[in-house]
Amino acid sequence: MDKQTSPLAGLAVAGARILSRNGHDDFNQGQISFRRPGAGDFHIKQAQTGFNEVDEHGFVPAETRADAAPDRLAPPELPLHQAIYRARPDVGCIVHSHARACLAFGALERDIEPISHEGALFQGDVGHFTETSNTVLEQSVGEAIAGVLGDKIAVLLVNHGSVVVGKSIRHAVVFATMLERAADLQLRLLATGLPYSISDALDVKAKREFVFADLSVRSYWDHAVRQLSM
Repeated sequence: MDKQTSPLAGLAVAGARILSRNGHDDFNQGQISFRRPGAGDFHIKQAQTGFNEVDEHGFVPAETRADAAPDRLAPPELPLHQAIYRARPDVGCIVHSHARACLAFGALERDIEPISHEGALFQGDVGHFTETSNTVLEQSVGEAIAGVLGDKIAVLLVNHGSVVVGKSIRHAVVFATMLERAADLQLRLLATGLPYSISDALDVKAKREFVFADLSVRSYWDHAVRQLSM
């Protein structure tokens, strides 16, 4: 693979900028990776480059095989992405970040509730990984996280951050943005100490079918991309 010619790199750059604008920056920490769903190879944001500064040449090739030799510029948490891609043939993009609300929410023993539209998407679809809060450097840890993720959209890593997956770059980036918003809104409500309402099962189902249909996700992505030029 040539890291300079990936046809999806332009989308990944836009995705990284959207993540940066929505609170996912932590110096040069965090990653976005992408592939054609089911492929045995992928590209990942290189080490020491932030979401806000990566360009189309800032992604390095990688393989899903645990024994594949990593590119010299691959980020240390490459095993996290390899393990999830191996476990989830349907996934075309992975976002791992240290966004503040998700990091704080992950330290709580609570589930995301359908307080907002975003909460409706994530109700019952977010795992909690509590085995370690350290950087994911080993295949065994990546595999354990993939196991907690299962067929869900996301997993919160205790005292570490979040991992969000999608069938495309658009889906993963939009979902990562929405998870941060859902966590932030719920934290704000919890801080009031007051009772609050949540959407019922029928509304949750309706929201998932309409608000998060593929066409809707594409429109959110297009809006976010337009904001990048403003």
